Amino acid sequence: MAKPDTAERILDIAEKAARTGGYNAFSFREIAAEIGIKSASVHYHFPTKEALGEALAERYSGNFFKVLGDPQGAEPAELLKRYVAAYGAALKQDGLMCLCGVFGAEIADLPPPVARATRAFFERNLDWLRQVHCRQGMAPEQAEKAAAHMIAALEGAMILARAMGDAALFDAAVARLS
Repeated sequence: MAKPDTAERILDIAEKAARTGGYNAFSFREIAAEIGIKSASVHYHFPTKEALGEALAERYSGNFFKVLGDPQGAEPAELLKRYVAAYGAALKQDGLMCLCGVFGAEIADLPPPVARATRAFFERNLDWLRQVHCRQGMAPEQAEKAAAHMIAALEGAMILARAMGDAALFDAAVARLS
């Protein structure tokens, strides 16, 4: 009988692989071998790779927004610092890229449910940031542009820092964002 945490272990292993190399960087066979279970046991929890990819994006998004909290829950300046720190933590603590950033880069090749969950992550990000920027007194159109700029800058800073093997480049690139 599978342990109650098997599904979480599957997600953890798949997430690490995906954040390193994308959607095609994990297989049920490799996940099963790492956990020490049969591939059929992975299929028991996630019938298809598409279902696993969708669950990954949804879990990642849920965890990300737990860290951010309510866009009305603190002063805008504090919320923007928290937002930048959430991206920085993904890179510096985990040494990995943003899962949905990686999936976003390969969205044309993702199964539709995974692509939808990835887009939902970015839609939530845009909405969250728009709310914060509007609380700073920005007009809605200006808040929309500022939100898009911030996400693009953070994702780009992660790519630059990872490509160069230098987390300090992330800090340099995002220094003016919050």
